[in-house]
Amino acid sequence: MVKKTLRDIDTAGKRVLVRVDFNVPINGSGNVTDDNRLRTALPTINYLVENKAKVILVSHLGRPKGKVVEKYKMDPVAESLSGLMGRRVVKVDDCVGEVTKNAVAGMKEGDVLLLENVRFHPEEEKNDAGFARRLAEPAEVFVNDAFGAAHRAHASTTGVARFLPAVAGFLMEKELEALGGILEAPGRPFAAVIGGAKVSDKINFLSSLLQKVDLLIIGGGMANTFLAAQGYDVGKSLLEADKAGLAKEIIKEAGDRGVKFLLPVDVVAAKEAAPGAARVTVTVDQIPPDYMVLDIGPKTVAYFTEALKNAKTVFWNGPIGVFEIEDFSRGTKAVARALAGIDAVTVIGGGDSVAAVRDAGVADKMTHNSTGGGASLKFLEGKQLPGVAALLDR
Repeated sequence: MVKKTLRDIDTAGKRVLVRVDFNVPINGSGNVTDDNRLRTALPTINYLVENKAKVILVSHLGRPKGKVVEKYKMDPVAESLSGLMGRRVVKVDDCVGEVTKNAVAGMKEGDVLLLENVRFHPEEEKNDAGFARRLAEPAEVFVNDAFGAAHRAHASTTGVARFLPAVAGFLMEKELEALGGILEAPGRPFAAVIGGAKVSDKINFLSSLLQKVDLLIIGGGMANTFLAAQGYDVGKSLLEADKAGLAKEIIKEAGDRGVKFLLPVDVVAAKEAAPGAARVTVTVDQIPPDYMVLDIGPKTVAYFTEALKNAKTVFWNGPIGVFEIEDFSRGTKAVARALAGIDAVTVIGGGDSVAAVRDAGVADKMTHNSTGGGASLKFLEGKQLPGVAALLDR
């Protein structure tokens, strides 16, 4: 770890601004429906509380686009965090200004304060220096524990580091060590399983990945573009027809580099992505013209599982099908269970992939479940993450 962490500084009695990633799902009743991101921040928060710091938490929630939006207020998050910690987490109605200064001034050692959604201010995403200064003003130290937002140069991730000594929290440290390990010295064979909807979202990452892996498996909606590039008719499936050329280039590059490149050989298709929709399982050359591909079939599950069984490092990002609908979740869950059963370092690259391994009941069998989908892709691509670069070097 080349960046300073909480262990490298004295936080006792100090006002510590902690950037957390509390961008959690909240239902129509105003309840947090998945508290995983809150739980992953607890080691850092509890450490600061135990060391008598005054803990000031700041996060974004949703995409309010610089305006106050009722459904994106942090009140349900404060309530859920209070329950997890077994102590009251006070929530304040802004993240800057007098109301925030007064709330911080009234804090005692060991208190935890949650600021209002930082994205209610348009200056946050613009990384406005004046706003960053106001955000930093009540604090003495900055701790970035939001790996999931580390690939964004915003006021609360990089801007405040201009005004406060900045170090990594324990979650940030864990993420960098896990991802750094597979980037710098992966056990081989090194396999990557990449799913999700679009090739265009991951084209640069795929090209970079081909320089590192021995096996690349493509699934999910993006596999349709690769299948179409090979001449298959994918019916009414999600497809980026204009990216067929790029798909062909990636397939060729894999061959040139000696990377084993796998696509589905059979699929589960239906006329609509809906629970209970009539579905068929067919080989990729028999997809009906009025159907859409929504999952991989059993032959593909066996094909992928066999290919992965001898891997020593696996990185997985993106579901293999429309896993949020039970009827089309079997392929994704099968791949998750396959990874849980092999003797390898298994790193799950955030977002839907982590949700999938939890749904499959095997999250605890993975070496590391990342909290940052986009951040993990950027990191493994070899790109510098602004939120990490802003931290003090050890």
